[in-house]
Amino acid sequence: MEVRIQAIHFEIAERLEAFINKKIEKLARRNETISDVDVNLRVVKPETAMNKEVVIKVSVPQHGEIVATKTADTFEEAVDLALEAIDRQLEKLKQKK
Repeated sequence: MEVRIQAIHFEIAERLEAFINKKIEKLARRNETISDVDVNLRVVKPETAMNKEVVIKVSVPQHGEIVATKTADTFEEAVDLALEAIDRQLEKLKQKK
């Protein structure tokens, strides 16, 4: 599984990158079919609250791509919310089989 993390218009901290990798590893252990994960981090309107946006795209062979976009006060919170949404979508795919 390949994980690509992209911070748009800012430098990502190592701690945040480690946090994201740890969370994605947990997701991958629950669903072995995941091939690629793209994570895009962006600050929307820097002067407001709820301005950290995370877009996570998960490539699943035979099912295409699953995408979740979440906005929160912190990147960690947004990553957690997006991964919960991805997990729910993966569960639905598993039930369809």
